[in-house]
Amino acid sequence: MKKALEKHQEERSRGVSRSNIRDFILGFQDGLVNTLGLVLGVASAVQSSNLVLISGLVTTFAESVSMAAVAYTSTKAAREFYEGQLEREKKEIREIPHMEVQEIKDIYYKKGFRGKQLQSIVKKITSNNKLWLETMMAEELRLFPEDYEKPVTSAIIVGLSAVVGSLVPVLPFFFLDVSSGMLYALILSIAVLFLVGSVKGKLTIGSWKKSGVEMAAVGTIAALVGYAVGSLLGVVYA
Repeated sequence: MKKALEKHQEERSRGVSRSNIRDFILGFQDGLVNTLGLVLGVASAVQSSNLVLISGLVTTFAESVSMAAVAYTSTKAAREFYEGQLEREKKEIREIPHMEVQEIKDIYYKKGFRGKQLQSIVKKITSNNKLWLETMMAEELRLFPEDYEKPVTSAIIVGLSAVVGSLVPVLPFFFLDVSSGMLYALILSIAVLFLVGSVKGKLTIGSWKKSGVEMAAVGTIAALVGYAVGSLLGVVYA
């Protein structure tokens, strides 16, 4: 029993870590990619380092606050949905227990359990209402409380990571002219995106190389779109 409890707590800790990683990647990637496209577009249109810096910094903080707010409201809404489903499962266990027992049996039957072993598992789970409820939420609905339990933490992680990500393509313009700043902003951003994507791949079951290339490719596409739009506007309004 002690080992089972330790395993359960370890899985919950991993769940929290997964949520934190997801929030960091979301904020960092979105902040970097959006700001990269914007600064390259502005730089190609106006050819002014000061304007690029102003637009980049305004975007950095506006984007970060916006993303933090979205992260908070979406996580809070997801938590409320989880709580609603939790109450529904509690009611069903209380009012139609025979159907819920059959659902537990079906779940573990699909996992390959048969005969006395299956009956023993079903009896063990359904003899404890807390375990029964947790099993229904996780195995039937695929809902895990650790993914929704901290909206404020999620908002802080997303907001701060968005600030960090957004500053990456802005930094070169503090020290370089517009043309050089554009080149180094692109190179630096793609390199950082590849690095973050690779780390994400290492922490998950995917290939770190594929993950790094995918994230870098997203940044490159955003940069090209931003540059193309900026160049077009620069010609139109020149």
